[in-house]
Amino acid sequence: MRKKLLTILLLVFVSGQAQNVQGIYGDFNWFNNWTNFKPKTQDYVAPSRILNGEIGVDTTLKKGTYQIMGSVYVVNGATLTLEPGVVMRGDSDSNGTLIITKGSKIKAEGTETDPIVFTSNKGTSDRKSGDWGGIIIYGDAPVNRYGGIVSSIYDPNPKYNLFGGNNENSDSGILKYVRIEFAGKKINEKTMLNGLTLGGVGKKTKIEYVQISMAKDDGLEIVGGVFDMNNIISFQNADDDFDFSMGATCSISNSIAIRNPYISDNTRSRVMEIDTYDKLENFDPTRKKTVVKLNNVTMVSNEDNEMGLVKEAISVKTDSFVEINKCVISGFASVFAMDDKYLERENYKQLKIVNSIINNCTEIITNENLVRAEGQTDWFTSKDKVNSVTKISNINMFKSNDVRKNPDLRLK
Repeated sequence: MRKKLLTILLLVFVSGQAQNVQGIYGDFNWFNNWTNFKPKTQDYVAPSRILNGEIGVDTTLKKGTYQIMGSVYVVNGATLTLEPGVVMRGDSDSNGTLIITKGSKIKAEGTETDPIVFTSNKGTSDRKSGDWGGIIIYGDAPVNRYGGIVSSIYDPNPKYNLFGGNNENSDSGILKYVRIEFAGKKINEKTMLNGLTLGGVGKKTKIEYVQISMAKDDGLEIVGGVFDMNNIISFQNADDDFDFSMGATCSISNSIAIRNPYISDNTRSRVMEIDTYDKLENFDPTRKKTVVKLNNVTMVSNEDNEMGLVKEAISVKTDSFVEINKCVISGFASVFAMDDKYLERENYKQLKIVNSIINNCTEIITNENLVRAEGQTDWFTSKDKVNSVTKISNINMFKSNDVRKNPDLRLK
């Protein structure tokens, strides 16, 4: 009985310790084995099969290398299943893009030692951001446009580019132990694709252990929908790491964004851009606003910033709600850049941040021109929030911040 009681107390203690950890966590470095922080150097075999056109029946791709030619659509409620070890190489000339249409599914479930990889079809010396399109997944979960249905700007095909609906529990499949590299090709003068675009995706969709690296635009674009993600790595993407809009209701846990100011684009990129609508005239006020919840998320600018290229970590626009708990934000000019209407709200009632660490950031809350908001420090450091402000170098803060080797961005 005494031994059992001691065991229970030990488990409670360990659980309590885990619950107090800030930033990404784990008993071991969960980056091990399946990630790649030097994707330009990875050799892949030539594709043995070309995918193009439409996939209208349930299809399983065995382990091997495939080439995505043009826009490949999974349609008619079909499920595309990828076995562990599948490599999908997006063709650059035809802007290879994989599109899971509304009602269809993708099941891409790799393993820690045999992940599924979506990458460029170019050789090691020629790969770069924007080599191919990316992955687009459409579902029938809610968006906050009038009518509840959106025609995607990322796909001109009116037959397949609609998403949204009323089914919060919709299931678009699973991405697990997946890497997405060098996506984000420009499709017209105004629009680039993203690493992973999720439009109207529902609660039964599983997105976990996914690394998105070196996309030319956003790492993840999340448009409406209701779902959770965990163990996500956004690595050196040129624009935003996570972009939320149109009533997205999303919780992200145990995840990280690693930014490099010298490869960010010139359009004011940041870790997160959080909007409720793209244009006010399109917003249906009877529908949900954007709500983003972050638990144990690390946001780090992993280079010295002597040229002033690093701006805010998070851009928050009017009518959006953000909850941040046990997060680490390190190396930015400002933690939050808010529009003027947001700053007018008493005590920033739509923003909650608790149990978090702000490290080596010049300001906490600013306007969009990075001018300090009065009273920000008192608000952030009030006793009920249990937040802290530190000035520690990344090399002394994290177990290993060298992304050229085997990084481990858990706190020391």
